[in-house]
Amino acid sequence: MNGPLAGKIPGQASRASAPDDAAYPASGDRAADPGPPATPGVSGVSGAPCTSTLPADMLTVEQLRLELERLEGTSGYNIEAAYDRAGKLERIAEELGEVELELRARLIQIDVRVRGGELTSVVSIVWQINQWALSHGCRPLLSRSHLLMARVHRDLGDLASALEHTVASVEALDEDTPARIRVYHLMKLADILDETGSLEASRERYQQAERLAATIDVERHVTVLNNIAYAEYEAEKPELAWAVIERMLALSTTHRFELDATVLDTVARVQVALGRYDEAVMTAQTAIQIYDSQEMKQADALPEALLTLAVAQRLMGATKDAQESLDLSRTMCDEHGYLRIRLRVHQEQAELHAATGDYRKAFEAYKAYHAFEKELASQQREAQARTRQAMFEATEARQEAELFREQARRDPLTGLRNRRYVDEHLPALIAEATATGGAVTVAIVDLDHFKRINDTCSHDVGDQVLVAVAEMLDATPSCNGFAARMGGEEFLLVLTGMTPTEAVVRLEDLRASVAARSWRSLTGDLPVTVSIGVTASQPHSTQAELLALADANLYTAKHKGRNRVCATSGTALTERRRHRDIPLPPHVR
Repeated sequence: MNGPLAGKIPGQASRASAPDDAAYPASGDRAADPGPPATPGVSGVSGAPCTSTLPADMLTVEQLRLELERLEGTSGYNIEAAYDRAGKLERIAEELGEVELELRARLIQIDVRVRGGELTSVVSIVWQINQWALSHGCRPLLSRSHLLMARVHRDLGDLASALEHTVASVEALDEDTPARIRVYHLMKLADILDETGSLEASRERYQQAERLAATIDVERHVTVLNNIAYAEYEAEKPELAWAVIERMLALSTTHRFELDATVLDTVARVQVALGRYDEAVMTAQTAIQIYDSQEMKQADALPEALLTLAVAQRLMGATKDAQESLDLSRTMCDEHGYLRIRLRVHQEQAELHAATGDYRKAFEAYKAYHAFEKELASQQREAQARTRQAMFEATEARQEAELFREQARRDPLTGLRNRRYVDEHLPALIAEATATGGAVTVAIVDLDHFKRINDTCSHDVGDQVLVAVAEMLDATPSCNGFAARMGGEEFLLVLTGMTPTEAVVRLEDLRASVAARSWRSLTGDLPVTVSIGVTASQPHSTQAELLALADANLYTAKHKGRNRVCATSGTALTERRRHRDIPLPPHVR
C-alpha cells in the first residue's frame, strides 16, 4: 500500500453516526462513532458502553443522567451490555419519579432492538414516547425519538418518512442544545438528504456539520468527513470523495487519531471506484485485521469490509480469494440477518461467476439476486404497512385514553366536573392563592325541595332540571375556576381571579337567575330555586376545611328559608381557626 494508508490504519466507518446520540446510527453503509470522551463521574469499560462505577440502585439523578448520555452514544457497539444496563437504569428512573430519564432509558433499549431487526414491534412504543415528549414540551426527548423513528423508517426503505422525521428531529433542537448533539443531527439530516437524491442540500448540511465539528474535537471532525466522502462516492464522484479522504487522513495523522474498520471500508470503496484495486485490497484487509482489536465496533462493519475486499480482489483478478471473502461475508449476513448486505452479496456473486467465465452460474446468481431483491422489497412494504398501522393504533389508543381520563372526571348526566376532578385540582388552586396572596371562593349550591320535583314530575324531569341548572352554573366561573356536581342535587362552584365580595355578587346573580327562569314547561307550578353556602380561602386553608365551612353556610341558608346566599363563617370551624367573614352586599340575606 502506498502513501498514508500504508500499514495499520486507525478507524471509523462507511457512514458515521455521532457519539452523543446514537438513536440513528446507520447500519452497513454509514459509520458509527466510537463514542464520546469520558464524562465526569463515569468510567469506561473496555469493549462495553461506559457505565458508572456505582450500582444502578445507588445512582443519584445527575449520575443517572450522565450515564444515560453515555449509553446513548455507545449503545450501538456492545448491544447486550447496553440493553441490560439501560433496563436497570429505567427501573431506577421510575423509582426516582424521573419520567424523562425513564423514557430515555427505554429508547436506548428500543434502539438496540431496532439494530436487531425489530422494527414494527417497537414503533408504537417510540411513537408514544414521541407524543409524550411533544405534549410535555420535552424537546431533547422529542428530537431523539424522531431520530429513532427516522432510523426505523430508513431500515424499512421508507426514505420519505425517514426524511420527515429527521427534519422534525432537527427542528426540535433549541438554542441550548450542545454542539456535539447539533452536529450529529446536522450530519444525519445530510445523510438522509443524500439518500433521497438531494445532493446539493446534503452538501450544504455537511458543510455546516463540518464547520461545527471542527470546533469540538478531531473525532467528530473525522466522522463528518467520512460521511461526506461516502456521499460523494455514492454520487459516483470518486475524485471528490478521495479529496475528502485525503483531508481526513491528514487530520487523523496530525492528531494521531486512529480510524476504525468502517471508515477504512469507505476508503477501500473509493479506491475501488478509482481503479486502485491493490490499494483497496490492502485497506480492506487492514480493516478486517483491526476489527477484533477495536474496543467498540459497529456490528456489521466486518461483513461490509469482507464484501468490499471480495470486490477489490475480483477486479484485480484474484477470483479464488474473492470467493473466500464473499463466502465469509455471506455467512455473517445469514447468521446476523444483514439483509441489505446479503442482497449485495448476491449481486457480487453473479459478478464473480461472470469473471471466472462461468456464465451459467452467473445467470443463476443474477436470478437469485433479483428474486431476493423482490422479496426484500415486499417485506419492506409489508413492514411499512404494519408500522403505519402500529402508529395509528398507538395514536388512537392515546386519544382514547385521554378521552377516558376526561370522562372519568366528568359527571355523565350534566357534563360538569365530578368529585375526582375537585380532589385533583382544588388543592392546587388553594395553594396558588396562598402563594400569591389571593383567595379562592368556594360555593356549595343545592337545589331546594328537589325531592318534590322528582316525586311530583318524575325523575326524568328532575334530570332535565339538573342539566339546565348545570348549564347556568358552568357559565358562572372565570379564569381557572370550575363548576362540579358533587352528587344528587348538590353542586360546587370554585371562583378565582376575583375578590370574595365580587364572587358573592356573582353568586347572588346566579341565584336570582335560577329563581327568575321560567320552569313551567318542565315543572308546572313548582318553582326551582337554589340555596348557596359560600366561603373563601385564607392562608394555609385546606380543601376539607373550605368544603366543611361552605357546607355549614349552606345549612344556614336552608335553615333561614332557602333561595338565598349565605356567606357568614360557620361556628364549628371558627373555634379551630379564625376565618374572616366575607362582607355581604346589603341585599343578600
